[in-house]
Order: sequence, then C-alpha cells, then structure tokens
Amino acid sequence: MNVLLDHLDLFRDGFIGTVSLTAASAALALILGVLIAGFRVSPVPPLRAFGTAWVTLLRNTPLTLLFLVAFFVLPQVLFPGISSYVLGVLALGFYTSSFVCEAVRSGISTVPLGQAEAARSLGMTFVQTLRMVVLPQATRTVLPPLSSIMIALTKNSAIAGAFNNPELFSVQKVLSDKGYNVMVIFVWVALAYLVLVFLISGFFRLLERRMEVAR
Repeated sequence: MNVLLDHLDLFRDGFIGTVSLTAASAALALILGVLIAGFRVSPVPPLRAFGTAWVTLLRNTPLTLLFLVAFFVLPQVLFPGISSYVLGVLALGFYTSSFVCEAVRSGISTVPLGQAEAARSLGMTFVQTLRMVVLPQATRTVLPPLSSIMIALTKNSAIAGAFNNPELFSVQKVLSDKGYNVMVIFVWVALAYLVLVFLISGFFRLLERRMEVAR
C-alpha cells in the first residue's frame, strides 16, 4: 500500500495514459475497421483486394514490429517530429483495425442477403445500403467480439510504455529502478488493468442489453 500512496501521482498519470492511448486507438481502429470491412464486401475488385491485403498484413505482423516501424521508420520517411503519443496510437489503431474489420465483416455476413437486395431495388447505392440497412442489423452480432478486441487493445497498450509513452506498465520500470519490490508494483498495475477490463466489459454488456431491448 505504501508504494501506491507514496507514488499516487505516478500511478494516476500511468492510468490516465493507458486510458488515453486505449480510447484514441479504439476510435481509430473502429473507424478504419468499419471502412476496411466495407472494402472487403465491396463490389469493386480493387477495394476488396486492398481490404484483404490490409487485414492479412496487419493481422500477421507482430505488434512490436509495428511499433518499431512506427517509431523508427515513419519519423524518418514521412512525419519528422511527430510525437510518441501519436505514433503509439497509430501503431495500436492500425493493428487493432484488422481485427475490428474481421468482426464487422462477420457481422455483415449474418444479415440476410434479401435485405441488401431490397435496398438496391429501392435505388440505394452500396454505401447507403451498408450504412442504413446492413450495419445497423449487424451491430448486435458484432458487439461481443468487439468487446474482446477492445480488452485486448487495453492490454496491448502496455507495449507503448517501452516507446516513451507514460502508461500503467511503464510505472513498474520507474519504480523498480528505484528499488521497490517488483511483485508489489505488478499487483497494483494488474489491479488497475482489471478495473479497465471490467469497465469495458460492463460497457459492452450494457450496449448488448440495449440492443436486445430495441430488437
């Protein structure tokens, strides 16, 4: 308990850093994931090929390698001077978007084909059909896997701590360098992660219940 109370500011900053990284990366992953899922079910072959390549490349690339590319290649080639926070969000968001894409695509496949055909018969475009007819119906199916993906994203944010981003897992390095018991630090860090995981799980359970009521 003394470790926590004596360094409450450090733990607080790490907790806020993890929440910030997770929230920003989740927003980016959701936007990209839905967009790429649209590409994957698009009637346009180049878009389908791009979506397939995106998912295949990112899902089969270790996240640590993506961080290395983001921090040591992007600043040199494209964005000199970009902050470590933005680079961390990009690495986490791009990686997670591939999993979000597959979850959304699986949800889309559960919507009866007749729904899309009916929308097209009314003169709707592919984008309108996807946005107004298919995705709203697929949402209920997508929520459970999205919950697991967001929980995994929260845990993956720990990698950003090794790249100059203040977050929960980086707290243990700072305190262990000062000679504190590593196991005690890990207990408090683990409890903080558990709080975040329970909050995310509860949020998605609430969404699922609301969608069930609306059914």
